[in-house]
Amino acid sequence: MTETFDPQSGLREVFGMTNKLTAGLNTMLSIDEMDIGPTPKELVYEEDLVKLYRYTPVVAKPHKVPVLITYALVNKQYMMDLDAKKSMIRRMLDGGLDVYIIDWGYPKYVDKFLTLEDYVDGYLDNCVDFVREAAKVDKINMLGVCQGGTMAACYTAMHQDKVNTFISFVMPFDFSTDDGLLFKWSRHMAVDLIVEANHNRLSGDSMNDSFNMLKPLELTLDKYINFIDKLDDRDAVVDFLRMEYWIYDSPDQAGPMLSRFIKDFYQDNKFKEGTLEIGGKVCDPKAITCPVMVMLGLKDHLVPPASTRPFMDAISSKDKTIREFPVGHIGVFVSSRVLGDVGPSIATWIQDH
Repeated sequence: MTETFDPQSGLREVFGMTNKLTAGLNTMLSIDEMDIGPTPKELVYEEDLVKLYRYTPVVAKPHKVPVLITYALVNKQYMMDLDAKKSMIRRMLDGGLDVYIIDWGYPKYVDKFLTLEDYVDGYLDNCVDFVREAAKVDKINMLGVCQGGTMAACYTAMHQDKVNTFISFVMPFDFSTDDGLLFKWSRHMAVDLIVEANHNRLSGDSMNDSFNMLKPLELTLDKYINFIDKLDDRDAVVDFLRMEYWIYDSPDQAGPMLSRFIKDFYQDNKFKEGTLEIGGKVCDPKAITCPVMVMLGLKDHLVPPASTRPFMDAISSKDKTIREFPVGHIGVFVSSRVLGDVGPSIATWIQDH
């Protein structure tokens, strides 16, 4: 059957797209600045490039045992407070929690020799001790996100005397899974050669390019095509620009830390096997006995559920909960489908423990 072309319909589509593009251009030209990370906070501790912030409590008597958030090194922690409407931090504060967060900073050339020990046994331990002293408690609640969750889990395994509860978000644990392309790639990566070729420091742009190649059409083409349909919606444009800003605000990575993480975790799976050592101390998940809550995204392509779920069987904790949400890696933080559940459930769970 021969299809006929309707010139009027074609012209309407062309004019409609032109109007949408014009509206989008006017919208973007009207945006002077974007409010990112709006929840009030105070810098309370600083060491080298690392900063520790305390969010201003919003209830008269926040929970006595604070929460310390350990984010990944490869992205910035303000994803959890991207804007006022989608702030997980705000929802945790509304639930009565006292919240601290670590900003790992942007490693400079002088920081290119930082190691796993520096981050876990140095900076993280010092931040934990500061929060314990400030709150006058022996133990704090630890919340780790993605790579930061793995680091926080390692810390918890070595310092159960300082951790009251452990919560993880989209945390990689079992690196032997074949569910994620990143896990397959990293298993065969000559990471030492990559680090050496980049003068002991890998740029954030290189890391972003690698992550985009995991889903090249969806992450580099589809999202911009879909964005065109929203150009006449100012709120949608601002939300898109906020997310793009966060995605490409990626710190460089210190060579020794990156190399160690790839080899000991992705390639040798040492933490799961109980053979990992940090600063000469064995780091075994069986040493974790405190209450644990694990949260993951069922559609996560960076940290698939098959990598996170085995953590529940590897630890010795008797009190452990797992929550699974029908979203991807970032959706756990910003998706309207789960946003009203995730933050409040953290607050409720911590209050109960």
